[in-house]
Amino acid sequence: MDIGVLKETYVGETRAPLIPLAVGELVTHGNRVVVEREAGVRSGFGDQEYAEAGATIAYSADEVFVRSRAVLKVYPPSWEEYQKLDEGQTLLSFLGLSHATRPCVELLLRRHITAIGYEAIETADGDRPVLTAMSEIAGRLSIPIAAQYLEARHGGKGTLLDGIPGVPPGTVVVLGAGVVGANAALRAAAIGAHVVVLDRDVYRLRALDARAAGRVVTAIASPHNVRRFVAIADVLIGAVLMGIEGTPRVLSDELIASMRPGSVFIDVSIDQGGCSTTSRPTTIHDQVYVAHRVTHYCVPNIPALVPRTATVALSNILLPFVATLARLGPDAALHEDPVLGSGFYTHGGACLKPTIAASLGLTPGWAREREHDHVA
Repeated sequence: MDIGVLKETYVGETRAPLIPLAVGELVTHGNRVVVEREAGVRSGFGDQEYAEAGATIAYSADEVFVRSRAVLKVYPPSWEEYQKLDEGQTLLSFLGLSHATRPCVELLLRRHITAIGYEAIETADGDRPVLTAMSEIAGRLSIPIAAQYLEARHGGKGTLLDGIPGVPPGTVVVLGAGVVGANAALRAAAIGAHVVVLDRDVYRLRALDARAAGRVVTAIASPHNVRRFVAIADVLIGAVLMGIEGTPRVLSDELIASMRPGSVFIDVSIDQGGCSTTSRPTTIHDQVYVAHRVTHYCVPNIPALVPRTATVALSNILLPFVATLARLGPDAALHEDPVLGSGFYTHGGACLKPTIAASLGLTPGWAREREHDHVA
């Protein structure tokens, strides 16, 4: 199969989907890989490394699209990138079609594009391996980010999260005990912060409690508990995810306004629309804004802050899926590999995700999706 790797164009996006070692594996098995010039530079992988692994270096995105049957990227495609897709091509990326525009999805259907979303790939036990890896990174990074924006020089309230002898630590409240929430909570607990985690699923809370060995307070995410703990948070982490659907707005302006001035709110779920009515996307180059005297950090691609780690993690997980796609082709992969098949949003002119089709007023295709509500 002819496989293309695009250079990311979204502001601050530094990741790449495949490292040179993975490209070499694909080439060894008879595939041709075309990599856009400087696609891996920001994650520490130069064009020469890709070329030595057997890739052909392309000098424009247009060349990658023309020379590839399957196109890989990381950040959801821009409208300009959607328009470059040719009839019958395969697109692999974080897609987030739950909040894509109808013209984007209609283009996928009209041109019979096979669109595979990394975030939708799901194993039989409900794990989403690609999303999990990025969620682990985002959760762990959220605590040092929050600590930075609590500093007075950034307009924060000047609280040291881990405190010192004689001065209590700061309070971190995490909404969601899934992958993002658990990693944020454990990182915060490790530095000595007072940590409270809210979730509707008591089994998730029980699992986190066991991992934290008593260093984390857990509570059911009832409206009463959300109001109670949000108001005392020095740092609030939004880690809410509802499958492939858009994130529900579980935090209102009133709740955010109840936080103390100079507190920090990090909405990690902003890539699925955000969990607060006060949330709007920011970028790595313009990370924060203030609403209700609370610093809001709503960067949708937090793992791009550590592109070397994130790119290697992505490549490790994506390589087997890309190899399967190349070996079987998209039609056989959809029917014979249920894990990879779960990531198919569109194929053969049909939308295979009923919730996405319904949200856009489209007729769903013939495939059934497995939907699970998660708090990430």
